[in-house]
Amino acid sequence: MRLDLSYDGTDFCGWARQPGQRTVQGLVEDALAKQPPGRSVPRSVVVAGRTDSGVHASGQVVHFDVVPHDPAERGRISVDAQGIPDLARMVHRWNRILPPDVRVLGARVVPVEFDARFSALRRHYRYQVSDAPWGVDPLRRRDTLAWNRPLDVAALNAAARGLLGLNDFAAYCKPRDGSTTVRELQRFEWERVAEHLIVAHVTADAFCHSMVRSLVGTLLMVGDGRRSQPWPAEVLESTTRTTAVAPAHGLILAAIDYPPDEELEARAAQTRALRTLP
Repeated sequence: MRLDLSYDGTDFCGWARQPGQRTVQGLVEDALAKQPPGRSVPRSVVVAGRTDSGVHASGQVVHFDVVPHDPAERGRISVDAQGIPDLARMVHRWNRILPPDVRVLGARVVPVEFDARFSALRRHYRYQVSDAPWGVDPLRRRDTLAWNRPLDVAALNAAARGLLGLNDFAAYCKPRDGSTTVRELQRFEWERVAEHLIVAHVTADAFCHSMVRSLVGTLLMVGDGRRSQPWPAEVLESTTRTTAVAPAHGLILAAIDYPPDEELEARAAQTRALRTLP
């Protein structure tokens, strides 16, 4: 089964379950355990992309496998002739259990080949920044970064173009043993959507740990004139880890794209392969 989730990350210690901490995964799994979808639910769900503490999501995706209960137990919820649960009712019940800062937007049965993480074609993030001289609108303080310098959108976009394509993003990632930092950055665009509000749109086939926030933090130093436009590309080529990491609260996981059902298995196999540059 696939669930689509949205959450305000402000009061969470990230996605991943941690002992004694309030996490999105912990709350979602607890809700599934309290109200299973007419079938047994495993102890954990698979998420498309782990988010750090303070990062939000409007398009997170998880999957979990289910196995039939004893038929005598199915009377707890409505099921069809094949034993498939009434998903609309289940979504309503999960949201009654969950706190207001995390919502289940939808649920559906997917092929067994579907993997929320490895079947994904690309992930879309956005990062919101206010360059108003007085800071950020109080109503947006939980999802928008206050930047105390005017930002040049043209300079931001010129610098961002130098990072597009298949590259080793070691300079923009926190290293993890056994993981590659080769990623295909497919979109990195900035737009001014209001007088003092700028949004960065960042899309890649996958992201390594802290990559989006490092890209944004580095580019902001170009946008306010403290660094030259070629500098982010020079950082990329150096493979030396940058310390210009934007705060978590301006980042939102917006959407995740998946291939047609018949291509799910091949996509998962391709994603699991350790990539290197030619």
